[in-house]
Amino acid sequence: MTSSTNSATRDWAGLTIPAAGTYLLDQAHKRVGFVARHMMVSKVRGEFTEATATITVAEDPLQSSVTATISAASITTGQADRDAHLNGGDFFEAEKHPNLEYRSTGVKSHSGDEFVLSGELTIRGVTNPVDLKVEFHGVGTSPFGQEIFGFTATTEIDREDWGLTWNMGLETGGVLVGKKVKIEIEGEAVRQA
Repeated sequence: MTSSTNSATRDWAGLTIPAAGTYLLDQAHKRVGFVARHMMVSKVRGEFTEATATITVAEDPLQSSVTATISAASITTGQADRDAHLNGGDFFEAEKHPNLEYRSTGVKSHSGDEFVLSGELTIRGVTNPVDLKVEFHGVGTSPFGQEIFGFTATTEIDREDWGLTWNMGLETGGVLVGKKVKIEIEGEAVRQA
């Protein structure tokens, strides 16, 4: 599909991209996940099940932007005690800081179907710059006639930059929880206007 045959898409820099407009993260087709090291030898995977995002696709795609809100209390790692600890004062303090927020500040670079999105991530009232590597997966129309596009976004952060410093030393050396956390977001966005 091209802009000459369907106003829902347009050609840009060798890609077929969505038309300018506002898109919301599809709640049925999203995963906001993370991976952290455990005991220096394995990985714990988890996700936040409640997240919203508004993506504004600009006429100039490099001027596009995103804002996202993630519910801290929606964290799940498959282990209730660990989830409760993560929501407590040692980590997210979800009662006092119910949301994690991301706001893009610009598109830093673009190559093929990959973009680097600069932005600010706020956790527990602390805001730091975070670049997301975004892979654009294409555009389409859902069985319900909705204009959609798909993407993956990844980054790695040092949790201590947000004051998430709790840890426990191990008798064998090292620590219980790794400082680096990989963030992995998969989603579809649905056109609103």
